[in-house]
Amino acid sequence: MERDDIIEYSLHAHHSAEEGVKIRKKIYFVTALLSIITIVEVVVGVFISRSANEFANPGLWTSIKIGYIALTLIKAGYIVLVFMHLGEERKHFKWMILAPYIMFLLYLIFIALYEAVAVGHGMTL
Repeated sequence: MERDDIIEYSLHAHHSAEEGVKIRKKIYFVTALLSIITIVEVVVGVFISRSANEFANPGLWTSIKIGYIALTLIKAGYIVLVFMHLGEERKHFKWMILAPYIMFLLYLIFIALYEAVAVGHGMTL
């Protein structure tokens, strides 16, 4: 007995070959971009140690931290735009969704950096 309440959605997909190629190209691009950013983060984390560079070049460690924050925000934004389909929406709707999150992330970064400085000063006393 065959059930009539189960819908097979794959049978109703009416994509042309060109659309399929475009979709696969986008998937490959997203995978490559996120993989490259992750590989850069891992390589920097493995090959640059804090103890060796903090005293020799203190600005280097600060720029590495800022770089990590920037790469993480780029990855997060790209994931939101692609996987949550926000990239296909109108410009004003994108900003209505993203602006509170950007403000919240900037606030969290500020608090984390401010408290890190306060803890660092407290440990040197």
